[in-house]
Amino acid sequence: MTKYIVKRVLLAILTVIVISMITFFAMNAIPGGPFNSEKAASAATMAELNARYNLDKPVPVQYVLYMKNLLRGELGVSLKTGRSISTIIGESFPISAKLGLIASAIAIVAGLILGSTAALMRNQWPDRLIVFLTTLITAMPSFVMATLLLYLFCMKLNWVPAFTAGSNHIVLPVIALSFSPMAYITRLTKTSMLDALSQDYIRTARAKGVPQLKVIFLHGLRNALIPVITYVGPMIASILTGSMVVESIFGIGGLGSKFVSGITNRDYTMIMATTIFLAVIMVVANLLTDIVYKLVDPRIKLE
Repeated sequence: MTKYIVKRVLLAILTVIVISMITFFAMNAIPGGPFNSEKAASAATMAELNARYNLDKPVPVQYVLYMKNLLRGELGVSLKTGRSISTIIGESFPISAKLGLIASAIAIVAGLILGSTAALMRNQWPDRLIVFLTTLITAMPSFVMATLLLYLFCMKLNWVPAFTAGSNHIVLPVIALSFSPMAYITRLTKTSMLDALSQDYIRTARAKGVPQLKVIFLHGLRNALIPVITYVGPMIASILTGSMVVESIFGIGGLGSKFVSGITNRDYTMIMATTIFLAVIMVVANLLTDIVYKLVDPRIKLE
């Protein structure tokens, strides 16, 4: 186990480095720069700004300088606002994380319950209803779902105030974030449960008189969790860092909206910091997912 974790950590570091290289060089390959839109900026001012942030140097040199600063824990400052990137992430990520954790928990619990129900009541009306709803949710883009929720409950019915970073009205953003992963987990759970319940060990357990609930949840659901865990790890990482579309629609000042504004403003340091931050969370989530495999099914060997 220790040897496996060390290998995965080294691979994770390599993955983050490759992602940072692709992002940095692709970002600098696009014509223009972060200060090109500055009004009434003279050539001398532009030269001074570029020199201050090392943008006058060759791109490979810029990348080496950026990575040296990153290894020292320095994410730099925003090229547009002059604020520390660490401060911006520290302010915006807790908002995305709060919504993401709640949405992930709802998606996992509801998906497992609905998927198990659909599998146990196959071809009956609950199964058909669940399949219809999950198919509808899966086919509906997240921005459409978020817009409908905002329009219906905030503007028409006025039941829920629109979310702001300082408020506690998180119902609609959480629903918008959780619906799509919940539908996918439901379909995965149903498929895996149907496969697990058809195995010989399930028939043997039933023949021995093992209680039905124990057969379903201890033997069936536990062995059906592997495909779900495979999806849940990256899903949580993605939701934690914020959904760009949902955050933009609800006006949430989370990390996703900061990433979008960084791209729009060609804020190189913001783009790099948020990309690397997302990559680190994603590779850590994948590593934890593999470890959870072993806890759920001891037969799995991690090598």
